[in-house]
Amino acid sequence: MSERIEPTTKGSLVAGDFAGRRAIVTGGANGIGAAIVSRLTALGASVVVLDIETPASDVRSVHVDLSQADDVIRAASDAVASLGGVDVLVNCAGIAYTSDIRDLDLDRYHHVLAVNLHAPVILMRELGREMALHGFGRIVNVSSVHARVSEPGCISYDVSKAGLEAATRVAALDLADRGVLVNAVAPGFVATRMAITDGMDELDSEWFRTVYVDNAQLPLRRAAQPEEVARAVAWLASADNTYMTGQVITVDGGMTARL
Repeated sequence: MSERIEPTTKGSLVAGDFAGRRAIVTGGANGIGAAIVSRLTALGASVVVLDIETPASDVRSVHVDLSQADDVIRAASDAVASLGGVDVLVNCAGIAYTSDIRDLDLDRYHHVLAVNLHAPVILMRELGREMALHGFGRIVNVSSVHARVSEPGCISYDVSKAGLEAATRVAALDLADRGVLVNAVAPGFVATRMAITDGMDELDSEWFRTVYVDNAQLPLRRAAQPEEVARAVAWLASADNTYMTGQVITVDGGMTARL
């Protein structure tokens, strides 16, 4: 039977709330992933990062190319061995490739899907089994507003994120009877290096300023900081979340709430 967890009433997470919890975070070397690692560590979790890059902090990490399925399975096993088990999985790693569908490079298309969609599914399979055996687990997938709203040239990324949200729902159903909750967080604009294309940060562009700030297409009139997304992820991954599963929390400053 699944472990019963009493929700806290203090309203926000504090240091020690993740004491004894063991977390695996993909893409934890930079951006939103690094902010998630920092947040979970500050709350008391033991964390291992799965990434093709080396984290700047002294957090434990396993070097892995997430586009290679066999390597993903080996990395998952190594991370579990290092932690002595796993309670939390955060799939945050993501890449993007921009192309008009008429010029789509199929190799690059499949590479985006391998990293953004297939690796999370493999890790949910591998680590979901481990969590189910112990009757407790939290899985959080970092999706994107691109899962349900799109822009030209983003078919690879958008397909991968839409698929990830579908995988989130199915995994939530499959693991519900074993105390494993599976959810997703969908950020909008976030101040990370993914906003930089051809050496230019789109958040500093006239286009972003005019459309999203001056004309308030983005109601909060600014991009999110990675730490703001990390807070939502941490709550979903915490013992304070006792009843939410199969859901997507959108963290986009209200952008997708307006016509």
